[in-house]
Amino acid sequence: MFFRDERLSDLIGFDYSKWDGGAAAHDLVRHLEAILDGAAEDEVPVVSIILDGENAWDHYPYNGYYFFAALYELLATHPRIRTTTYARLLAQATPPTPSVLPRLQAGSWVYGTMSTWIGDVAKNRGWDLLCEAKQHCDRVLANGRLDADQVAAVEAQLAICESSDWFWWFGDYNPSGAVSSFDSLFRRNLARLYRLLQLEPPSQLEIPICAGSATAEGGSMVRVTAAPN
Repeated sequence: MFFRDERLSDLIGFDYSKWDGGAAAHDLVRHLEAILDGAAEDEVPVVSIILDGENAWDHYPYNGYYFFAALYELLATHPRIRTTTYARLLAQATPPTPSVLPRLQAGSWVYGTMSTWIGDVAKNRGWDLLCEAKQHCDRVLANGRLDADQVAAVEAQLAICESSDWFWWFGDYNPSGAVSSFDSLFRRNLARLYRLLQLEPPSQLEIPICAGSATAEGGSMVRVTAAPN
């Protein structure tokens, strides 16, 4: 397992868009140099920069062109830092030495819990609708009445319905416009799954799950008040 460097990833995802591109690139490289300097003599640190799922570059001037240009030039000419992929690291004759974790808690990058995806009334209702559809799906696939192409279409549609971001958006702390769009798309995708199963979609899929908030700003809001101590 490779773990996301939260600080550096979030600097790119949320902060550097407000900086001069060149200054941001130099700052990131300085952070990487500090990690390298702080490593043990026989250690080769691996820094995983993994952004949030949102597209950060929309918020950068010129879609991040100046940041990227400066960063890649610095990395390409740096005497000690190398860009790589996990596959290349693991294929090396001497891959990184792993550490043993005695315990790993299930969670996410948001507060270290699953609260962004499950727990409140709207999110739970979304899961209930999905679970009911999955149960119908399992029964239809088990009886063998669909041909191979129909099964493939059902499985592809089920995968769409199981995407986690549907549940991220449910909740009255998110902006109503975004919530309405995701709510409608989620229910329409579930209805399409029923039709691919040759079943009549239940009438409850016509009822909105969540209204969102007219006062919430931005998108994919995170409830900072819910952060654990």
